[in-house]
Amino acid sequence: MKNKRSKISVVINTYNAERFLEEVIRSVKDFDEILVCDMESTDSTTDIAERHKCRIVTFPKKNHTIVEPARDFAIHSAANEWVLVVDADEIVTAELKEYLYHRASEPHCPAGFYIPRRNRFIGRKTHSSPDYQLRFFKKNLTVWPNQIHSVPQINGEVEKIKSSWKSNVCLDHLADSTIYEVIEKLNRYTCYELDKKGRNFSACAIIYRPLWTFLRTYFMQGGFRDGTRGVIRCMLRAFYQVALVAKILEHKMEADA
Repeated sequence: MKNKRSKISVVINTYNAERFLEEVIRSVKDFDEILVCDMESTDSTTDIAERHKCRIVTFPKKNHTIVEPARDFAIHSAANEWVLVVDADEIVTAELKEYLYHRASEPHCPAGFYIPRRNRFIGRKTHSSPDYQLRFFKKNLTVWPNQIHSVPQINGEVEKIKSSWKSNVCLDHLADSTIYEVIEKLNRYTCYELDKKGRNFSACAIIYRPLWTFLRTYFMQGGFRDGTRGVIRCMLRAFYQVALVAKILEHKMEADA
């Protein structure tokens, strides 16, 4: 007996996301629902969503500077049991769509899936991608914490989709990071991370965390295959850890003064 086809909602969180949104929506047009959760954009984001007949819900921006506070609201506003969360600069490949529908329709399917994502840096796809994003899950078993870089908490089995550098069962990250953008984000995101609970590093962390990050991304994740671009990208990933630990130690020293 053939399994009944599950329905999937695609959820896109947006704030002034006009740059890639049209292309992103086209890549998910054949899903059962496209829900755009907008944080009061001031550009043409909602116009693009309306033109493509997406369902739009609004999450008040207030003083929020990150997307995570809107994540849980967005996924629980979706109409269907299965939710695929896509950022406004990510393409869903046809192969990934087919795979997700196939797996979601299986009788003993896991409650969530880590999806491989291919990234770009200085004009080309990086070998140290894909990274893995927990973006496909049953909404009623899922809660998304509102801290920066948080991942959804899923009450059930979670599986990682097997992939390789050449596989098309993935998300394609359209944003082509430049050194300027990486450094600008580094400063903002490390400040946001100061609000995370349990951040209490010793001074030694300013050495071992960057060192481990570089070794992991350059050797274990294949950054060395990207030549000079790979060295730069992995060094910047390591410097993120330098900046984060330094800011946490600075905050601690100011509190103790």
